[in-house]
Amino acid sequence: MTSMRIQARDYAGMSDIELARCCSAGDHDAVRHLVTSNNQRLFRTGWSILKNRQEAEDALQSCYAKALAAIHTFEGRSSLTTWLTRIAINEALARKRVQDRRRKHFEAEGVQVLENYREQLAKGSHAPSPEAEAAREQLRSMLERAIAVLPENFRTVFVLHEIEGVSVEETAEALDIPTGTVKTRLMRARRKLQQALAPEVRGALTGTFPFAGADCARLTERVMRDFVERQKLAD
Repeated sequence: MTSMRIQARDYAGMSDIELARCCSAGDHDAVRHLVTSNNQRLFRTGWSILKNRQEAEDALQSCYAKALAAIHTFEGRSSLTTWLTRIAINEALARKRVQDRRRKHFEAEGVQVLENYREQLAKGSHAPSPEAEAAREQLRSMLERAIAVLPENFRTVFVLHEIEGVSVEETAEALDIPTGTVKTRLMRARRKLQQALAPEVRGALTGTFPFAGADCARLTERVMRDFVERQKLAD
């Protein structure tokens, strides 16, 4: 009966403090809910800094490991998602510093990608109906590369606000910068993208950087295995 009541809990209806307490108490279903609810935003945030899907996914797993180890310290001064976002940002930035030391010429490729972008876009935008879905996927990939060329400060703000739908205020809180700075960076990021991208592509933003379905499930299981192993070691 106890097990059934735990599984029947309405985690989505809990306050952040309640959910954090459940996770801290070792409730596996609470941890699973926390992970699946935040995977998309945190993955996109990590990608905006690292510009590499595998690196972003690895950073996300590390983020959850650190967050779950410290979740008993969560006091609710910000939302649980914002708290997690800060950890994800710090983890991604740490990885980026290592990345930069290893690959001095990493940024050089982005310019050439944008140079080729307009020609490919012109072809894809007039794709016949049977090829429309393939063209859409191609455009999403191109758009991700175009956003990757934005300066890092602009890119992270843009991904959080424009793609993830995070408010200006919450973006400022997560990045620990003034709201005015967020607004300025958003304006400049939009201007740069408007110059680089054809109008037909701007509407595809919500489909970029997908991290759902099999990707989300795979990472969730990795996090859960790690969580269970840490519990065993603690016992």
